[in-house]
Amino acid sequence: MQRLGRYSKACFFSHQAAEKALKALMIKRLGIYDPIHSVAELLRRLSRSIEIEEGLIEKGELLDRFYIPTRYPNAWPWGAPHKHYTKEDAEKALLYADEVLRFVKREVERDP
Repeated sequence: MQRLGRYSKACFFSHQAAEKALKALMIKRLGIYDPIHSVAELLRRLSRSIEIEEGLIEKGELLDRFYIPTRYPNAWPWGAPHKHYTKEDAEKALLYADEVLRFVKREVERDP
C-alpha cells in the first residue's frame, strides 16, 4: 500500500472484501444471494435477521464511498483516482473492512 502511495487501491479492495464477506454470510445464514454492491445496505438487510454490531452500518457507509470513485478516472473532475486518497483513508478503510470481516466470521461460525 505505502510503496507507491496509491491508497485508492487499498480503499477499493477494502470495500470489496467487506461486500463479498457479507454476501457469503447472507448465503450461509439466509440462503439468498443479493446482487447489490452496498456494504451498508447489505448490513441493513442482514439486520432484519441478525443483530448487527453498533456502528457497523455507518462504517459500511464509509466503505461504500470507495466503490466507484477509487477505480474510474472519470469519477473525479481531474486526475486519476490515486491522486484523491490518502494514507489515512486507506488505514480507515482497512480497519473498517477488518471489523466487517471479524463480524462475518463470528456469525458464520455460530450455529444457525
